Amino acid sequence: MQDPLMIGGVTLTSRLFIGTGKYSRNTLIPEVITRSGSQVITVALRRVDPESSDNIVSHIPSHMTLLPNTSGARTAEEAVRIARLARSAGLGNWVKIEVINDQKYLLPDNMETIRATEILAAEGFVVLPYMSPDLSAALRLKAAGAAAVMPLGAPIGSNRGLQTKELIRILISEMDLPVIVDAGIGRPSEAAEAMEMGAAAVLLNTAIATASDPLLMAEAFREAVSAGRKAYLAGLGPVEETAAASSPLTGFLA
Repeated sequence: MQDPLMIGGVTLTSRLFIGTGKYSRNTLIPEVITRSGSQVITVALRRVDPESSDNIVSHIPSHMTLLPNTSGARTAEEAVRIARLARSAGLGNWVKIEVINDQKYLLPDNMETIRATEILAAEGFVVLPYMSPDLSAALRLKAAGAAAVMPLGAPIGSNRGLQTKELIRILISEMDLPVIVDAGIGRPSEAAEAMEMGAAAVLLNTAIATASDPLLMAEAFREAVSAGRKAYLAGLGPVEETAAASSPLTGFLA
């Protein structure tokens, strides 16, 4: 089944985006990429150290689309600076904007994110902003030049699932831009649910990296995302309040 996802002029056949943090060793990353089937991987610029013998980018195959993120930025200006440094370091022109001031729940600052998106999109970046799922903010991000929006399902690293799913459902319904659910997804079933809702893709890291068997979990998420997408394309049946018999209830005693 041909069902590509187009973002920033790149055609993707996988709708599972993954991260690079929290692995017990970086040498696991190449096999996680293979087993997950992912084609997009995010990496925090502050974890990229070209001088290190264990530079994390050296573990990422060249066919992957790099999605540097601006983790650590507290203002639009800091996010812009990090994005420019990433491009100067040869990490491409995709960027995941993260602007966070809240250190307890790590919730994104939508207003600063919009400002950073406007600046970077004008400079030719393919901007994928991490955001709290608010329709007004999402529409402003689109107007600012975002290539997609990335609403959180739950706080980063919490594995609490789709706590914001009704708000995400509104974004999917009202946006003509890819909606990529990011953060909070802890189980393959939750990834499948996001895809069944009509999300264009999901991005996750902790659920795979902290699993007892990250490679097997990567496979599980690959299959879940594929199944959820197929279910969405197939069209889910209606949800009823009362029973609805599959066979006629009349005439069988005649």
